[in-house]
Amino acid sequence: MKNGSGFPVLLAAMVFSASGCNTGPPSQPQEEAIPELASPSPNVRYQVDAARNRIWWISGDRVHLHDAATPKRIELTLPNWLWVGAPYSCPPDLALGPKGEVVISSNIVPTLWRIDPETLAVSEHPLVLDADTDKDVGFSALTYSAGHAAFFAVSGVHGSLWRIDPRLRRAQKVSLSASIRNACGLAAQSGITRRVANERSGVCVRTTRDDWIVSLAPDERSGYVRRASCADRTWLLSQLSLRAD
Repeated sequence: MKNGSGFPVLLAAMVFSASGCNTGPPSQPQEEAIPELASPSPNVRYQVDAARNRIWWISGDRVHLHDAATPKRIELTLPNWLWVGAPYSCPPDLALGPKGEVVISSNIVPTLWRIDPETLAVSEHPLVLDADTDKDVGFSALTYSAGHAAFFAVSGVHGSLWRIDPRLRRAQKVSLSASIRNACGLAAQSGITRRVANERSGVCVRTTRDDWIVSLAPDERSGYVRRASCADRTWLLSQLSLRAD
């Protein structure tokens, strides 16, 4: 599934429309401020932080931030960041945490990088895995689920789903009824939709070919996998930062 070139710019316009109320200088036009998003490439992952009028994205070996409060783009480097590109894996992913922090994955090692929303300081967080310690586990899809108070991540290489505590210390493997390989996007089901539909909590995984819904057991240690479109339900689709064929 490819996002059209206008989609990120539309998101940017929605986010920064409120910036006109600020007393500071107006932000630059989005096509000029964020050229990578105006003409997205398959290697760009982005997140829109509407609460703070920010857009975060990964391009090349850096994380970029455009903030409506500043006239220029900010670039951040991640210490010891390791990742591989196509055709070996979908790119690393980034997710917004509950306090506005940004968390970035590696697609080949079980380490996360956290960017503080206030200071923009970068910290490195090697995860302790409870399984697959003999494998090179990285995460090509990452999201935060407020309903579970945890991050979820998928290893596209191994097809495994992981639950990560919000302090970024441990990753618990979720036993799946089927592996989900080539994962490139991940979204959590909203609590309201779950109650209305009377469904178990779950996540939706988007691969390069299909969408897969994982219905989680109450203890969140196992999940049932079935092929179904994320569009059939109300998911946090802004988390599905996927650009794949």
